Amino acid sequence: MEYVIYCDESIDTDIKYGDFFGGCIVRSSDIEPIVQALEDCKIENNLYSEIKWTKVTSNYLQKYQNVIRLFFSFVREGKIKVRIVFQSMENQYITESKEDKYFKLYYQFLKHAFGLTHTQGYEPFRVRIYLDQMPATKEGSDRFKTYLSDMPNTAAFYGCPLVIPRDQIAEVNSHDHVLLQCIDIVMGAIQFRLNNHHLEKPADQRTRGKRTIAKEKLYKTILEEICTIHPHFNIGVSTGSRNYKNPHWESPYEHWLFTPSHLQNNDSSTPHRP
Repeated sequence: MEYVIYCDESIDTDIKYGDFFGGCIVRSSDIEPIVQALEDCKIENNLYSEIKWTKVTSNYLQKYQNVIRLFFSFVREGKIKVRIVFQSMENQYITESKEDKYFKLYYQFLKHAFGLTHTQGYEPFRVRIYLDQMPATKEGSDRFKTYLSDMPNTAAFYGCPLVIPRDQIAEVNSHDHVLLQCIDIVMGAIQFRLNNHHLEKPADQRTRGKRTIAKEKLYKTILEEICTIHPHFNIGVSTGSRNYKNPHWESPYEHWLFTPSHLQNNDSSTPHRP
């Protein structure tokens, strides 16, 4: 059995929340038809270039809504599982350097977000990882990829037939991967609303700009889609188990805060969920 994980990251600081990491996991046999459907939807909506949260405008709103609704139809079917993680600016994970924090948070995101420790019983279980191009040195990126490939050998994965080949961990250009583009939009919408950017007005203006209004409408579309999976979903609250036995593996959509260990009264050095 083989799965592919697509990962993206966003701003490290903002008004209230930062260090956003987002991703999705898809069975490799499902990727081609899903990607084809999403690319066809883009073409039908005259979206011939990369779609991104930063490109959202009132003129493109309906087009982006059409693509993101299709994306979430695959999430509801369980063919795509989405994970979004972020940190409160008040409760920062402290490390020696910015790059060190970036890689440690990214590692914990990949280790925990997709429920890979629940792969007992699968034989074999192979994962490819596509990372959107990282803002780091080549040495740091290469070292990080090696750590990821060694992750199945750590104690947390004892008994799991998980394999992450080193040559199957790659940095890719989101322009070439529509699933990464969709993750960028979902993550951007969550970051936009959590940091209250929907309330912003241009300098010396009494009303919000058209782009801000369009982005809020797209956020509301995404919220509606998430609520079809998790009724009464609250963007400020972690999704929790929601009656899933292994939610990190089974849930179509998960959303939570990284909480540093020093705020949880334990001796672990890794970030945890609330």
